[in-house]
Amino acid sequence: MNREEKKIRRAFDQKSWNEIKTKDSWQIFKIMSEFVEGFDTMGKIGPCVSIFGSARTTEENPYYKLAEEIAYKLTQNGYGVITGGGPGIMEAANRGAKRGEGKSVGLNIELPFEQSANPYIDSDKLINFDYFFVRKVMFIKYAQGFIVLPGGVGTLDELFEAITLIQTKKIGKIPIILVGKSFWEGLIDWIKKTMLSKEKNISPEDLELFSVVDTSDEALTTINDFYTKYGLKPNF
Repeated sequence: MNREEKKIRRAFDQKSWNEIKTKDSWQIFKIMSEFVEGFDTMGKIGPCVSIFGSARTTEENPYYKLAEEIAYKLTQNGYGVITGGGPGIMEAANRGAKRGEGKSVGLNIELPFEQSANPYIDSDKLINFDYFFVRKVMFIKYAQGFIVLPGGVGTLDELFEAITLIQTKKIGKIPIILVGKSFWEGLIDWIKKTMLSKEKNISPEDLELFSVVDTSDEALTTINDFYTKYGLKPNF
């Protein structure tokens, strides 16, 4: 590349960079609008529990039925249910909340291959997001607990986000409940043997930030026991 070509290339790169900066500046307003809509809607709903899990779980799967049962029992104890708004475990949880005549919230994300909102979300409690990070703020700020059923990468992301915020004291401790001991035991063994014992990347007390259960009654008891000691309020 000769000197003239380099000069043209630098000018082109600078123009492209300036266009990106301009676009980023305007993007702030879209991000702000998602926060405003989320805070305005979620702030009116009251105590809720966020339920996470795979979008790929079918209706015949025992975990689908378990998610629906957990959500139903939560509504009978005065909690609303927050999900990611899509199919699978999310649909099951919204379905259970609807059956229990409780508040059924869906925080849907716009994705190229999924997901349309499931039909069990209250019409005034469906919020659509373009940005994952804004959506995760809503999950965490307004949840009185996190119930995590088997899922994939997105489920793990949401789980460890919640654990990290509690571990670093960015939010107060709230119940984090993993449902399905056979599903989670491999991950927990690795955390104990590798992260804790071998590499010493975490502290023993970090293992107390979550619990593992198998039944809907165990999940509900964990949350109810916690709130016999602590008040219900947004997390930050």
